[in-house]
Amino acid sequence: MPRTKIAGIGFHVPERVVTNEELTKWMDTSDEWIVERTGIHERRYVKKYEETPATLAAQAAKIAIERAGISKDDIDFIIFATLSPEFYFPGGGVLLQRELGITNTACGALDIRNQCSGFIYGLSVADQFIRSGMYKNILLVGSEVQSIGLDFSTEGRNITAIFGDGAGAVVLQPTEKENQGILATKLHSDGTYAEKLALISPGSHGGYHNKYNPDGDIDYGFDHDLDLGGLFITQKMVDDGMLYPYMDGQFVFKMAVQKFPEVIHEALNEVGLQTSDINMFIPHQANLRISQFVQRLLRLQDDQVWNNIQKYGNTTAASIPIALCEAWEAGKVKEGDLVALAAFGSGFTWGSALIRW
Repeated sequence: MPRTKIAGIGFHVPERVVTNEELTKWMDTSDEWIVERTGIHERRYVKKYEETPATLAAQAAKIAIERAGISKDDIDFIIFATLSPEFYFPGGGVLLQRELGITNTACGALDIRNQCSGFIYGLSVADQFIRSGMYKNILLVGSEVQSIGLDFSTEGRNITAIFGDGAGAVVLQPTEKENQGILATKLHSDGTYAEKLALISPGSHGGYHNKYNPDGDIDYGFDHDLDLGGLFITQKMVDDGMLYPYMDGQFVFKMAVQKFPEVIHEALNEVGLQTSDINMFIPHQANLRISQFVQRLLRLQDDQVWNNIQKYGNTTAASIPIALCEAWEAGKVKEGDLVALAAFGSGFTWGSALIRW
């Protein structure tokens, strides 16, 4: 049975650089405050009205396709991971297909909604398709445009300072080489604390999940006299800033530093390897403090870990392919290297992948 290799890789970020200092124009914060808590110095934001998750994804995909030595018409399946889709429906996969100009091929398109771990989940799904022989050229993309949905007030600074826009893409193909390709992927989830990192409204929840909230019921402003409608979005949601993401940062940090090492060791144990065998570790770029903490737990040296959150912020599903591409372009990922990928995010969902380059 063939393994799955990364045949081509690319990334694309918007031109606009937004520094921490620039954020101080809109909220009570400082460069020192943001760097101390996150390690982030700057992030990229899209050009309004002109750039979207699909356009960023298309730019990254074109680079990956060219590096794979194939034509865009050779793509036989698309997997699109994002938490910031253009539309509630349809998903971004078909929009990327249209942006690439390959709708005539009628290739399948699958959308992955696993937020920060979306790329890892997509990689695992693609691996099964390749191994089974169902597809031969899968385009896997993580793409995010988060800047358009953030709260640029002091109240929203804990989240807004973290997130950025960007896209990363890989082309996945079968390989018969014995010591090459994806060696293992591990996927997990625990919905117990779903609301600890979430964008709850607008949505179709109707307040049902209040029963899981230890702090009591949340008032979404529903008009209970209405027989139909009135649940998806209310004036109270708009007025009270309930249409922005929420994160319990300390809780997420504690969970992340626990799950990252666990899922990496799980993958290593399956293939009989140790952390000392890792040539390059690419963590999801959630927070530099999380990455550094996990690095210490795994006893990895600085040259074994690639971090770029300092200049891009947290690009959720796009962060791993962007960082992996940068590391490869810098010559830090070479043929024969053991590359470990890991992510943890909203859901909670988390996962890891081991790749022999």
